[in-house]
Amino acid sequence: MRKNIIKNDGYALIYLLVIIFLFSIMMVPITSLLVTRMKVITSTVNREQALQIADAGINYYQWHLAHFPTDYQDGTGTGTGPYIHDYLDKDTGQILGQYSLVITPPAVGSTIVTITSTGYTTANPLIKRTVTARYGIPSLAKYAFLSNDIVWIGDTEAVTGELQSNNGIRFDGTTNAPVGSTKTTYTCSTYQGSPCPAVKNGVWGSASQAIQNLWQFPVPTVDFSTLTADLAGIKSSAQSAGIYLPPSSSNGYSLVFNSNGTVSVYKVSNLTSNTNGTDINRISRGNTDYRNRSFQYTRAIPANGLIYIEDNTWVEGTIKGKVLVAAAVLPYVASTAPSIFIPNNIVYAAKDGTNILGLLAQRDVITTHNTPTILEINAALIAQNGSVQNFNYGHVKNLITVYGSIMSYGQWTWSYSSGSTITSGYTNTSSIYDGTLLFGPPPSFPLSSSGYQQMDWTSN
Repeated sequence: MRKNIIKNDGYALIYLLVIIFLFSIMMVPITSLLVTRMKVITSTVNREQALQIADAGINYYQWHLAHFPTDYQDGTGTGTGPYIHDYLDKDTGQILGQYSLVITPPAVGSTIVTITSTGYTTANPLIKRTVTARYGIPSLAKYAFLSNDIVWIGDTEAVTGELQSNNGIRFDGTTNAPVGSTKTTYTCSTYQGSPCPAVKNGVWGSASQAIQNLWQFPVPTVDFSTLTADLAGIKSSAQSAGIYLPPSSSNGYSLVFNSNGTVSVYKVSNLTSNTNGTDINRISRGNTDYRNRSFQYTRAIPANGLIYIEDNTWVEGTIKGKVLVAAAVLPYVASTAPSIFIPNNIVYAAKDGTNILGLLAQRDVITTHNTPTILEINAALIAQNGSVQNFNYGHVKNLITVYGSIMSYGQWTWSYSSGSTITSGYTNTSSIYDGTLLFGPPPSFPLSSSGYQQMDWTSN
């Protein structure tokens, strides 16, 4: 009986050893799989931690730009980076990792800053993640049209892009974007046709119901004082590294832009006769076209893109590059403030955002008597204290197209009418907003007070 017990115990031991052996064989791949999975999980955790650290670098420099909007050297004042920062545990002060920053400042004629941040943990510095984000300050050229005065868009006029006035708007034309007035109601002016004067909504007119669905009133006022660029700074920069033209002691200057990226400068010696007209305020104005001019020089558009002129200025030609033409005399005096005249087409070599023109007149931006019957203007236009306008010359032309943006302190018009009949100016008008102006305006163009806004965010 005792031997049988020993024999059975021996079989049990053998069975146990077999089971242990089989289990060991089965556990090898399972253990290997678990180890591999743990490595993957650890790597994923490390990559996520590295990404969070890299993103912390982006957030840090966003904060830095909010406080120092023109500092692209991380407060060092020198170098191009990379700038390395420790990433700390706020509770313990322990260094968990680091991020390395490379800052690409805006190009001329752009407000876009590119921030590249590479993050990694102290425990696993070989595992790195990179985040790239772009931030830009919106320019005040966010509108296809902006006015401080009343506006009348006729039934032959089309606006592509947002339109806003700090006064009332009569809108009979077409658009594809919001039309906003700061007025709930107002008494419309006789300049806005029959049945004015009368009490009207902030936006009113005979546009289709689909267009009326885009009307908004009241909307917040745009402070036109914010459109006043730093003229003193523009003048100083033009004198040091741009093109500066002092008072001409004559009638002003003529700029002809050339398709090879140069500009030819002329001095205007006298004007054509019998080309005067009345302005939007029905005040008779002098002749608007040059007759004789003397060549001064041809020069490449300066690297800083700034041309500052202390006199009346005529602008025409083909724009290749980014440039701001400012016509101003400081301090501002209404009787001596210069205007910018447009006697001919102004077109971009290509409408791809690489070619941008800003025309900043201290008084008016004026299309002249002798402009072609079909006129194209590619530019962002600002009349700081006057109007963007065509005078009432008493003759009718076909079409004017503005590709860019119009900002007019006073009333704006390209045409004059009697009832429904155009009696002077352009029968058909088209304003097309250039979307690249929002973050790629002309050099030294007025910017929004909103500060930097994130445009995009990408990671590897």
